[in-house]
Amino acid sequence: MTTYATPPDGFILPDFGDRMPAPASPSGSPQASGEGVASGAYSGPRKMAFICSKGNLDMAYPALIMGNAALGEGIEVHIFFTFWGLDMVNTKLNHKLRFTMAGNTAMHMPELGRIRPGLEHASLPQAMGNLPGMTAFATRMMKKQLEELEIPDVPDFLDLLEASGAHMYACKLSFDMNKMIEADLHPGVEGVISASDFIEIAEGAQIVFV
Repeated sequence: MTTYATPPDGFILPDFGDRMPAPASPSGSPQASGEGVASGAYSGPRKMAFICSKGNLDMAYPALIMGNAALGEGIEVHIFFTFWGLDMVNTKLNHKLRFTMAGNTAMHMPELGRIRPGLEHASLPQAMGNLPGMTAFATRMMKKQLEELEIPDVPDFLDLLEASGAHMYACKLSFDMNKMIEADLHPGVEGVISASDFIEIAEGAQIVFV
């Protein structure tokens, strides 16, 4: 068994079985991490595949921002919108995505630090998310923060990704469940495809599930 590191004193390392030895260099010595490509590994052009499954405003942006960053690095980008994530490319809904505090224990308000230092890091009580009008308030607040950072809204972001060369697809199952028609989709969506189709498209890609 090849040993790559010595655990600290008192640390019990679980037995996960023998590790694969590092691939040998032409000289016969093990290669350093990052050198060469393991046998059978994908070695084509770099690409990323994002799977968007959420329709909340705060969950729409991670894939859009990472996808845009990847395109800026010259990486091929594919985005699959499934289940509630299909709302992101539904032109009847994508300008109305909302943000809710309910179930979000990470919700805090930087402005509260002006009242007392430290409050900006405190999680807001979950009960506040159930108050009438709180979802609308939280949505307005988040949109204001995004606007101040000059981050485009979801429809404009999709336009940006389309112009930058991103490949976007709608999930056929979710499309049929929601009784949608192709006219409802953002023009940048290249087609309505199955999960199996996307798995084929995403071969060799880094996959990010949101």
